Amino acid sequence: MSSKVIIGAQWGDEGKAKIIDILSQEAEVVVRSQGGNNAGHTVVANDETYKFHLIPSGILYEGTKCIVGNGVVIDPEGILGEIDGIAAQGISTSNLRISKRAHLVMPYHKALDGIKETYRGEGDIGTTKKGIGPCYMDKAERSGIRVCDLYNEEVFKARVRDNVEIKNRIIKYVYEQDIQFDADEIIAEYLEFAKRLAPFVTDTTVEVYAALKEDKKVLFEGAQGTLLDIDLGTYPYVTSSHPVTGGVCVGAGIGPTEIDECIGVMKGYITRVGKGPFPTELFDAVGDQIRDKGHEFGTTTGRPRRCGWFDAVIGKFAVRTSGLTSIALNKIDVLSDLDEVKICVAYQKGDVVLNEFPASLEELAECSPIYESMPGWGPIDHIKHYSDLPDTAKAYITRCEELCGAKITMVGVGPDREQNIYVN
Repeated sequence: MSSKVIIGAQWGDEGKAKIIDILSQEAEVVVRSQGGNNAGHTVVANDETYKFHLIPSGILYEGTKCIVGNGVVIDPEGILGEIDGIAAQGISTSNLRISKRAHLVMPYHKALDGIKETYRGEGDIGTTKKGIGPCYMDKAERSGIRVCDLYNEEVFKARVRDNVEIKNRIIKYVYEQDIQFDADEIIAEYLEFAKRLAPFVTDTTVEVYAALKEDKKVLFEGAQGTLLDIDLGTYPYVTSSHPVTGGVCVGAGIGPTEIDECIGVMKGYITRVGKGPFPTELFDAVGDQIRDKGHEFGTTTGRPRRCGWFDAVIGKFAVRTSGLTSIALNKIDVLSDLDEVKICVAYQKGDVVLNEFPASLEELAECSPIYESMPGWGPIDHIKHYSDLPDTAKAYITRCEELCGAKITMVGVGPDREQNIYVN
């Protein structure tokens, strides 16, 4: 391992944190490159549960440098709360680094996120209301405020005042809401945040590049999933950044030639949070069983996830758009005790069979899954070696691999870091 990227290859919630945690044991540097605290990673280790939103989960390993890159949007209150929370669990954050170039989530971003979602009514997109989208909007509009601005007080004050004046007008006159922000209050609060964040702030692009040139083992940690990508996902039900492997280069400040391996994490079934078409969604007792057994409730929001059969059309799309060199197939233990399991191999749209994932949500909504059925298997959460898996489970893994077009090298049979099987 010199440099590896791990991304979610479905709609997020694939169990990336567990795979990241396993590979972090070998890593010397772990880098987060996009998203904000709208994402959540849960790691179970040594009978302890750790929940991460902005801090890379490599922080569990003493001596591993953990970098929050320039492509991440940072809620200072959120990351400081996370620092305090994991410190209370006995974890040091002395090796945490935060990019000077990362943009800041401001209080008006959170307010606008909630106001806009309410304003959309039945057309809401299921945002977490953490202010992520409005922060990325300001970034693209070139009115955003970055971490480095915290340390130039005059610049920071001027930019906050300009933004507050505009946001207050939008809130009052466009959305007709009574919420108004006081620039001086925000300035005072954020300058206090700046004092606590100062030991962590640096030019992370320099640190990442130096680590790569020194041939250190660098792990790039993705958040969310392929189908939530702003360009490639199920637009508009997407996030505001690029969770695909290409987003790592920009969000960490490195070139594509620095990446050696691209690993996509998938579940042995598929889930989705919020609205939008979902061809393999289950509305029956099997779907309920998968949700309950897989504990499919959001780390960040607590919302129940929609559950369905494994979709190889999506898997193939993720392999193609992210150049995946391998797949980690998680949570196949959740399918234990089912007499029959299914894999979606294509879509039926009227008289037409679609083998590729469509761009249009309207077209996707007209698609129904074409399934292959396979026999199920019994409990496997105790199994340590691939050769000991039931033949039916191995046949399922092999078929998923064939359909997606990339080698499955890891199989998850439970939530703990030890419940991971390497495929020879």
